[in-house]
Amino acid sequence: MMSEVRKSMLFCMLLLSITLSASSHREAPLIANDPLADNTDLYAFRSPDNPNTITIIANYIPAELPFGGPNYYTFGENVRYEIHIDNDVSTPGDDIIYRMTFTKVNEDPSTFFNIRLGAQNIKATYTLERSMDGGQSFSAIITNGTVAPPNIGPRSIESGAGLNKSYATLFAEAITTASTGETVFAGPSDDPFFVDLGGIFDLGNAPRQGEPNRDGLATYNVHSIAIQIPIATLLKSGTSNQPANILDPNYVIGVWASASRPAVKTLNAGNDASYSGDWIQVSRIGMPLTNEAVIPIGEKDEWNRRTPYNENPAHFEYFYNPELALYMDDDQFGGAVPSFAPLRIQKASLGSFDFSNGGDGLFSLKGADALAGTALDDAVFGTLLLPAAGKPRSVDLWPTFHTGVPNVIPYQLATGKAGNPLAAGKPFINNFLPNGGDMLRLNMAVPVTPRNDPNFSSMGLIQAAALGLTVSPYNTSANLEFIPNMDGFPNGRRLEDDVTRIELQAVGGAVLAAVGLWYDDYDPNTAESPVTQDLLNVLTYTTGVEENDKAFQSTFPYIALPWSGTEVRQ
Repeated sequence: MMSEVRKSMLFCMLLLSITLSASSHREAPLIANDPLADNTDLYAFRSPDNPNTITIIANYIPAELPFGGPNYYTFGENVRYEIHIDNDVSTPGDDIIYRMTFTKVNEDPSTFFNIRLGAQNIKATYTLERSMDGGQSFSAIITNGTVAPPNIGPRSIESGAGLNKSYATLFAEAITTASTGETVFAGPSDDPFFVDLGGIFDLGNAPRQGEPNRDGLATYNVHSIAIQIPIATLLKSGTSNQPANILDPNYVIGVWASASRPAVKTLNAGNDASYSGDWIQVSRIGMPLTNEAVIPIGEKDEWNRRTPYNENPAHFEYFYNPELALYMDDDQFGGAVPSFAPLRIQKASLGSFDFSNGGDGLFSLKGADALAGTALDDAVFGTLLLPAAGKPRSVDLWPTFHTGVPNVIPYQLATGKAGNPLAAGKPFINNFLPNGGDMLRLNMAVPVTPRNDPNFSSMGLIQAAALGLTVSPYNTSANLEFIPNMDGFPNGRRLEDDVTRIELQAVGGAVLAAVGLWYDDYDPNTAESPVTQDLLNVLTYTTGVEENDKAFQSTFPYIALPWSGTEVRQ
């Protein structure tokens, strides 16, 4: 046993470390040293082939090398992996929680190979528990669940000297049904997130200037927990099984994921370690890229130790005046980031409204009769959306990440507004759930856009808005109707959604334009159409990486099979 002094020092270090935590794709300093507990991405969407269900996928362990043996990646022991669901704004905190914990064994410790003669080393199984009362009690709904093995290579997987099965068979065998009706998968998969990480982190060089773009996560794996849940299970108590319409507010859920560890790990003289103390959250994720591209590095660890229900209000400033906007402003640092040249935020929308950092946005209308009955009226949502001067993006970026968007003026498409952004327009989306902060918010009543629909687009709500504003028959009526891709990000998140591009376009003012706050080069006195060059620049902007490196599957769990350790990396 280590000395009491050494144990005391370790205990003090652990107490210090639990006051700081972290999140996805190595986004925050501390979690970069704990990859097994690191959330990478979160997805929530209405299942395309089973629309009476919602599929939620939480990924962990960033940038797994497929050939990273002999101790291949798998989920960690002494970690609680949790998916949290909020379905009722009248109740505090989570309403439903799925908790998965893992156990690992070595079936043949006499070999250095991970798989040999049908035996697996570091073989993982899991227990899945569910709470329907916000975490007060849990019930096991799967015990001894199978985790798919690493896709080491054909000799380890397919040959008689290995597991003697195809990897597709092993992957399918890891899909099981819980006692309460959910379909569940746990195991490695191709990382479904696609982005030019190298370019983005090289001071916003996406698309790259003068060189090819590259998906920085191509041919890397992650570990996925996928749960397909009947919509009826996710509805708050008393909600009808038939929505009133496609924007039914009772069908809105918020989803976030986390990982937690025991507070204290004690190293003993042998190879064993013991764990004790309370469970401490060390990782979380809701909306993609929040911690990566919104929260500054000095505050990432704090952001990650919190839940959506106790966020630091000081962090809201990074949504009111986002750093990325500085690189889309020629009066700031726009000239230093030529890749963002197509993204220029409205400074004089409709001749007067300035949404650049430090501008007042719509705050100049505070208290005006024109706001009566709108979402910006203090009598409707209080000061939620117009909190003060100098917070221009409180009306678009902040609610997108922290409340969802209500089907209330001005959050309707400009179609039918006759040039007045504060008039009633075409109802578009309602995923408003003002209970807590950063989550994926999804209206489960919105129909699925089939993946083979010619209008299906990785641009999610950006594309839906473009169709609603410019394409017949959607732009010929201000009536509520389903527009393809209304089920896309940020109304939930589908695997195919190009979230990096969508979020950069949103910072560039695309959401403001969609509701009628047009770009500066639109003059209502002379222009026939608000589809100006500035708007086209934003809508046609691309990071240069627009799809995943592998095709997704058409059935649950939809993610692509993991890369093999023997496949040639491009």
